[in-house]
Amino acid sequence: MNITVVGAGYVGLVTATCLAESGNEVICVDIDRERIARLQKADLPIYEPGLRELVARNLREGRLAFSCELAPAVAESAVSFVAAGTPSAPAGNADTGAVMRAAEDIARAITGYHVIAIRSTVPVGTCDQISEMVGRLTSHPCDVCSCPEFLKEGSAIEDFTRPDRVVIGSRSQRATAILKELFAPFVRTGNPILVMDPRSAELTKYACNAMLALRVSFINAIANLCEAMGAEIDEVRLGMASDRRIGSQFLFPGIGYGGSCFPKDVRALIHMAAEHDLDFRLLKAAEEINLGQRFLIVKRVKAHFGENLKGRTFAVWGLAFKPRTDDMREAPSITIIEELLAAGAAIRAHDPEALKNARRIFGDRITYHEHNYEALEGADALLILTEWNEFRHPNFQRIRASLKQPVIFDGRNLYNPELMRALQFRYYSIGRRPI
Repeated sequence: MNITVVGAGYVGLVTATCLAESGNEVICVDIDRERIARLQKADLPIYEPGLRELVARNLREGRLAFSCELAPAVAESAVSFVAAGTPSAPAGNADTGAVMRAAEDIARAITGYHVIAIRSTVPVGTCDQISEMVGRLTSHPCDVCSCPEFLKEGSAIEDFTRPDRVVIGSRSQRATAILKELFAPFVRTGNPILVMDPRSAELTKYACNAMLALRVSFINAIANLCEAMGAEIDEVRLGMASDRRIGSQFLFPGIGYGGSCFPKDVRALIHMAAEHDLDFRLLKAAEEINLGQRFLIVKRVKAHFGENLKGRTFAVWGLAFKPRTDDMREAPSITIIEELLAAGAAIRAHDPEALKNARRIFGDRITYHEHNYEALEGADALLILTEWNEFRHPNFQRIRASLKQPVIFDGRNLYNPELMRALQFRYYSIGRRPI
């Protein structure tokens, strides 16, 4: 099938590539000419494991193409996926301007029956608004459907090709049949394709992200209570996770969630509720807990070294909001580093993938190091802010020899406290007794 994907960002690029990999002919369109020029050479603007290889192969085999010209792509396609960004507006609502403009351009370009599938995370009712707009702009039959993505950065290829479920929001049997055919190769093991009305599909995406954000904030609140009452979060978490009704996912304490989805989607859902005279106090509390969690390490650093950090240097391992990505959007590391800089500290930073993005944020206010041990040299302490696998079993002798003092502030609970005690480190983590 011929397919157009509008938006060559994270979601659009993964969607276009995976659909091409299953045999479709896909044109991915974006207005950013520099980005398109890079993608035409398989030079990816984002880091996602396995994606570069898939893009290169499908480019070579002619199933995937990149272009800045929307109309010719749409004219040749049966389906257009819209994967434009929906950033937070100042009031907290999702800004759907790019999505609406993309849908309008598609409507003007279609030459026959067409399906517009909204892949972007959009407020409830957006598909209905687009459907009404499209009906005014074209005489050709066109169905507008919601087709939300459930991709996790760092495992997006796996999530797309082996999804827990596919959600299709559609009121058209014809559009539903076409979208089911597109996604059928990815659910051969029996995972469901769930068909519902577009409003329910739009809300499903927000509800999923909000639930996961709630779990993160809940376990962080329990971790803080553990510290206050002398309990150990590792034991409490295990006791919770062993309950089949609860499970273990997203129950790891730390310095809070970040990224492009949870923060903006939580804010958008709070805003949507308010528009219908509902006070979503539960989500407001989750957001407040998450923001407060970022300051825990800063408080511990100041408790150990004093409020004035002038003359102190800290090594930071991990800048991305999570491992296996270079994404620093709303990363907790940004808040923590800014607070330390404001207190007079110097920062020596390392991340396996996010250094380029970090330079855009911090400029020359911190130093950047390609190797994690290099960042330790002359530092007063080590701060761990992202749980990359290569940080889990480091050479502690080398850490100790490089630091001025054997002090670690672990925002991701990577290390065993008893090992830290045996190695005579001062060790601060989340929800556990300090060593």
